[in-house]
Amino acid sequence: MTHEAPTATVSTDAGIPALPIVSERVSALLAEMTLEEKAAQLVGYWLDRGGEVVAPMQNEMGASQASGALAEITRDGIGHYTRVYGTRPVDPAERAEWLWAEQRRLQRETRLGIPALVHEECLTGLAAWKAATFPTPLAWGASFDPELVARMGALIGGSMRQLGIHQGLAPVLDVVRDPRWGRVDECIGEDPYLVGTVGTAYVRGLQSEGVHATLKHFLGYSASRAGRNHAPVSAGPREVADVFLPPFEMAIRDGGVRSVMNSYAEIDGVPVASDPELLTGVLRGDLGFDGVVVADYFAVAFLEVMHQVAADRGEAAERALKAGIDVELPSGDAYLAPLVERVRSGSLDEGYIDRAVLRVLAQKEQLGLLEADAFEDAPPAHIDLDTPEHRDVARRLAAESLVLLSNDGVLPLAGTATRIAVIGPNADRSAALQGCYSFANHVLAHHPGHELGFEIPTVREAMAQARPDAEIVHVAGCDVEGDDRSGFAAAAAAASNADVAIVVVGDQAGLFGRGTVGEGNDVESLDLPGVQRELVESLVSTGTPVVMVLVTGRPYAIDWALDGVSAPAAVLQAFFPGEAGGTAIAEVITGAANPSGRLPVSLPRSAGAQPYSYLHPVLGGPSDVTSTDPTPLRPFGFGLSYSTFAYEDIEVSGTTTTDGRFTASVLVRNTGDRTAVDVVQLYGRDPVASVTRPVAQLLGYARVELEAGQQRRVRFDVPAARFAFSDRRMVRVVEPGDVEVWAASHSGAAGAATGLEQTTGGAISNERTRTEQILPGSATERATVVLTGDVHAVTASDERFVGVSFE
Repeated sequence: MTHEAPTATVSTDAGIPALPIVSERVSALLAEMTLEEKAAQLVGYWLDRGGEVVAPMQNEMGASQASGALAEITRDGIGHYTRVYGTRPVDPAERAEWLWAEQRRLQRETRLGIPALVHEECLTGLAAWKAATFPTPLAWGASFDPELVARMGALIGGSMRQLGIHQGLAPVLDVVRDPRWGRVDECIGEDPYLVGTVGTAYVRGLQSEGVHATLKHFLGYSASRAGRNHAPVSAGPREVADVFLPPFEMAIRDGGVRSVMNSYAEIDGVPVASDPELLTGVLRGDLGFDGVVVADYFAVAFLEVMHQVAADRGEAAERALKAGIDVELPSGDAYLAPLVERVRSGSLDEGYIDRAVLRVLAQKEQLGLLEADAFEDAPPAHIDLDTPEHRDVARRLAAESLVLLSNDGVLPLAGTATRIAVIGPNADRSAALQGCYSFANHVLAHHPGHELGFEIPTVREAMAQARPDAEIVHVAGCDVEGDDRSGFAAAAAAASNADVAIVVVGDQAGLFGRGTVGEGNDVESLDLPGVQRELVESLVSTGTPVVMVLVTGRPYAIDWALDGVSAPAAVLQAFFPGEAGGTAIAEVITGAANPSGRLPVSLPRSAGAQPYSYLHPVLGGPSDVTSTDPTPLRPFGFGLSYSTFAYEDIEVSGTTTTDGRFTASVLVRNTGDRTAVDVVQLYGRDPVASVTRPVAQLLGYARVELEAGQQRRVRFDVPAARFAFSDRRMVRVVEPGDVEVWAASHSGAAGAATGLEQTTGGAISNERTRTEQILPGSATERATVVLTGDVHAVTASDERFVGVSFE
């Protein structure tokens, strides 16, 4: 059962918090509560934490949960149960039977009879044993397919609902700024609009099944210095407002998300977990969010032990609660006894607790948890968490996300290639296909030898299935990490005796040093880990055509593989493609599928060029006044196909008001000899503005399938608000004047004009970088749209999404 969300108020008067507007039932419940019962609704309890590290500083935090009978722990009730299914491998049906019984016990034995809200991780699928594992969010971004991501979200939400899970801790809407950051594999991309559209689609899909999504991590987490996890953030207010905030705004205003999680970051010295300007003023006041804010695990305690802005847990709790964090997760180490003591002593107004409790109870009401019959039905006796539909969507999304970076014609693989060497540390490992927050890498890594519980063919297995006529030879060659080269000779021998060598290299996802990418696995170098580059180069030297497949959680600096004199014949990028990733890779290699993925992040030239974004102003690009070149190896939006496309005849409506809309259309023609999908990208630029603007900005995008020789006109309906930015007053506006618009196959295909002609004394080069000049791609001439009228201050009613249609 679901209920309409109540309207929240955010204003305060003389330091007394305004209470949200809720139903009579919720108000009556609050009136009955003791202070201890209120506090109990604001905390989680982690039932099966054990000694397995799946959260930062887990073993050092929350010792108060280590002992005590569950009935005693929950004597005053409980807000959340933390990861009932997702901390160790448990049979889903057996665990569901326990959970139903436990919820009934809470109804029966606690004074107010309020069940617990159950939350789980669900970033790459429900993080539970036997559940489907989908591609990682970087792959969602690479697909440029929000509709398919929404379908994936609905499947994940359906699995959660069947198991009695109410809230998922996803999606991550952090905008990528530095690929050295270990959590890049959890992110969707480096463009706020791409992140916002794809992330909102996930929210809509998940919540369509009657469960709640949680936006992570509000705000600025991905801008940590040098890509180090939990490092300080030095972003200015305009970067926060114009880069980090828009995806959250879209998911809140247009996705109707019901929960938000704070960032661990401290921005300019202020920890987000204690910042009322962000968590209340911006989130609730400016964006209109009226749901529940949950703490990232141990974030409240971190105010004391890491940020050191609180002297003890009580002060940490007070700061977090006043800022706007409603629920402490995963435990109640600060929001229970320390918080109650501060209210009892008179140092904290109980109204702050009431404010949070009302939000929590309203959420439970929306989820049907306050109904007397909430758990009358029997728990599922059998549940399939990896149905044929799950597997089909996983395969389709994986295939759409694969990005072909280079190809000298060796792909698709000819049928005459009957001796195939499949080499590399990621060629025959299922763990290599899954992201950091997959159940396998997040939890089963602590249970070596335990079965996965679902089918996940490796690249070697998938190639053998795709080419049963071929002789498949496998040699690992080396590990992902380490300097052991003893397998090089066998790998080179296998390649020498083959018609083609497929070498699968990349990452192992994990947490806090257990792997090469993932939470806490930040890097100083963007070279491939270990000796994998040497392995690839040794195979190329055999003279056998080499296809390099990168299975990674971040983009790496691989200039040697793309532009070097001894580069592989083809390079295919896969961002942790999930349970069907091996199959999708084999389909693309053999030609059963045509690659259509596009880079959701720029492919870096070097670690020293970071942080970098394609959304840079003129001064952020190549220049004659510096000897360094920040230009990426392959730009945002880049990706090859087994076909080619031509863009012609861009048409724009020409004039619109600053608060209006304009249309832009382009004729796209498949100039190749096979059916293919192109991702048409509409870019824009404001050449003269009151603050510096990017040389190119993604306005909208569309996937279009065309048969050989077919052409279609793709029409974009663009709100002028896509050109909005924060002006010198920090007001988000659209300024009148001319703006440039063009259609392109990637952000580096700039059309006839570069936008860099205006120089000062010749100091800035007119020349686009060498990489952008040689890259294949299509672009139209730039068209001009005239924005008329006064400066328009963007409001909540302004459209944020670009409409797409086809003729």
